[in-house]
Amino acid sequence: MASGVPDEIVQSPGLASPASPTSSTGEIPLEHPPKLKGRKRLLQSLQRMSSSPSLARRTRSASTGYHRDGKASISCVSLGSTSYAACGSSSQLYPGLNVRPAASNDQRTTSPEGSARIRMVGPGSSPNVSQSMTVRLPADVRPASRGVQVENDKAEKVNEENEEETMVQPVVEPAMQPVDKPRFDFWKDMPDELKMRIFQYLTPQEIVRCSTVSKTWHEMCFDGQLWTSVDASEYYSRISSDSLVKILTSGGPFIRDLNLRGCIQLRDKWATEGETISAACRNLVNFSLEGCRIDKTSIHYFLLRNNRLEQVNLSGLPAVSNSAMKIIAQACPYLEMLNVSWCTNVNTKGLKKVVESCTRLRDLRAGEIQGFDDEEFMLRLFETNNLERLIMHRTDVTDDSLKVLVQGVEPEIDVLTGRPIVPPRKLKHLDLHHCSGLTDAGVRALAHNVPDLEGLQLSQCYELGDDSVIDVVRTTPRLTHLDLEDLDKLSNQALQEIARSPCAECFEHLNVSYCESLGDPGMLQLLKSCPNIRSIDMDNTRISDLSLMEASSRIRRRGYGDKLPKVGMRLVVFDCANVTWAGVREVLSSNCYIPRSRKNLATVITVTETTDPNMSTTCTAVAAAPTPQAPKTYPNEIIQLKCFYGWQMTVDEHTKRVLRGDLVSASRLDRKWADYMMVTEEAGAGGAGARRRRRRAREVERIYNADEGDGEALGIGGFGPIVGGARRRARSGGCVVM
Repeated sequence: MASGVPDEIVQSPGLASPASPTSSTGEIPLEHPPKLKGRKRLLQSLQRMSSSPSLARRTRSASTGYHRDGKASISCVSLGSTSYAACGSSSQLYPGLNVRPAASNDQRTTSPEGSARIRMVGPGSSPNVSQSMTVRLPADVRPASRGVQVENDKAEKVNEENEEETMVQPVVEPAMQPVDKPRFDFWKDMPDELKMRIFQYLTPQEIVRCSTVSKTWHEMCFDGQLWTSVDASEYYSRISSDSLVKILTSGGPFIRDLNLRGCIQLRDKWATEGETISAACRNLVNFSLEGCRIDKTSIHYFLLRNNRLEQVNLSGLPAVSNSAMKIIAQACPYLEMLNVSWCTNVNTKGLKKVVESCTRLRDLRAGEIQGFDDEEFMLRLFETNNLERLIMHRTDVTDDSLKVLVQGVEPEIDVLTGRPIVPPRKLKHLDLHHCSGLTDAGVRALAHNVPDLEGLQLSQCYELGDDSVIDVVRTTPRLTHLDLEDLDKLSNQALQEIARSPCAECFEHLNVSYCESLGDPGMLQLLKSCPNIRSIDMDNTRISDLSLMEASSRIRRRGYGDKLPKVGMRLVVFDCANVTWAGVREVLSSNCYIPRSRKNLATVITVTETTDPNMSTTCTAVAAAPTPQAPKTYPNEIIQLKCFYGWQMTVDEHTKRVLRGDLVSASRLDRKWADYMMVTEEAGAGGAGARRRRRRAREVERIYNADEGDGEALGIGGFGPIVGGARRRARSGGCVVM
């Protein structure tokens, strides 16, 4: 046993005990030394870890051999770390440890490889070593926290009590817990500017619904940035008065366009909340209260506190009076449009103040306002000459006042032409319909004085005839809209003059309804000379199927393309005695007509010649092969027709199919309706063959009702659903020659 012990280890004074002397044989008693605590125990556990190969030859357990003689050894390998890799001797670890050279003559410290004299580190081991001397553990095995240190202490205690283990297991540091990444709340962490941008894509109704989600959303939904434009005319019947007041008060400083048309639910709110609402809305530019039941005081508040108003619509408000016009003249210098039509308490005396003060006024709408027979007011309009739109329908305007508006008072007359020498008016739109005091003498004053006129309404001025209309049309090269409804004295000469006038190229809309003297001579000339005509109202006139056929021919000249068709002309011909179903059918056929040269299915003829070897003849084979599918062709524009109410359902269904590009189905409906109308006419005719015609009508109706319905909701003639679901078979129609 003694031969297996390595070189003699000097006993540490601190560990030598007089109560446990060594026997003569050199064996150490099997008593356990007192347990250490804290750092001492940690160092003790490190000392028991040895890498000396001589310990493997010991017959006793390693746990008892470490304390047999109270001596211990320490190895740098047990402190294995990159920071201690260069440790060659114990003197680099602890001061006071002396390493003797291998060539020393001391028999006790010599060994085959050489051995160092190592002193035991512990309390009282050397007087030169401080009692508080400690050793820093390497960084990779150093405990990271107090909790880890406690776990290490528990592990060491278990290892000490287990005597069967031959080697103390190293303490393994617990795995680091994964660090939770900060949770990103997409909506909460989003900037407020982006939130407002998202809310701007919602409709006002949706914004109000979103305001009930939470308090935060409530604040965002009623933020003024979302309510720069409030147009309640689209949802006035579906919003409560409290919500509307909330919007106006919270977003008032941001609102620029305010339209409260039809908001009658605010009738009880104006008395209590009127001043608050008007105080909040101070930056209005466009303001409309048409049809809103509001009191006079609230109107005055709005007008006084918004000096940037450019457009004001007070149409149909009985609370508006000349006092409101006075406020507008004083507080709204930037006014450009004013609508006071049907305001019974306003007259030209109040409008005169507005015209004098608001120099930017371009649009004045004053229908059913009294006082337009006042020549002084008309002279003021003549002097300013700023109006581009003047609406004074159903007023008391006379020939003399109209002359003052256009020519002024006692203008200078040109000797050669006999016309007054005055600056031309800037009027572009003039509405004089239902002014019963006007005659040809007054309307003729517009000639040569309104060269920029684009729209003129003279309907229901029963005293007007051809002379005044012809004079105005000849001198207005930019005229596009002309309304001459219910002029009994108008004749075809007026239509022919429109066709020859300079405005024929740009003319778009004509209304000659209830002009019972007009017929095909004037209408045909108009359709031929006006290529850009878009709308013609000619109900209750003498036009016939010829006008419808000419309109169909003109609309086909607008070309074909690969895009779905659109409505290019609107014709109103109901209650025209000379219009028959044949003319209506001509319009329907023209709407779904495609020229033969533009047909989608074309064929290629292939000619092959073969020679029979047994015969001296040559055979020629002709084969027709379809070309690859070409893009579909549609008419660029079609006619939308309003005709007799008994035919209108079929016409509307036909137009619907053409607009969605189903020309085949539209053509089939056209044919069925034409057959039905012919059979109906035969069945309704009297005479000896009436019974036979009625039988043929029933037979034709039975055949067509048995055909495939194609999913249409209307039957033949548009009078009911098609019964039967049989498959439609193709019919050649037979030989047309025989």
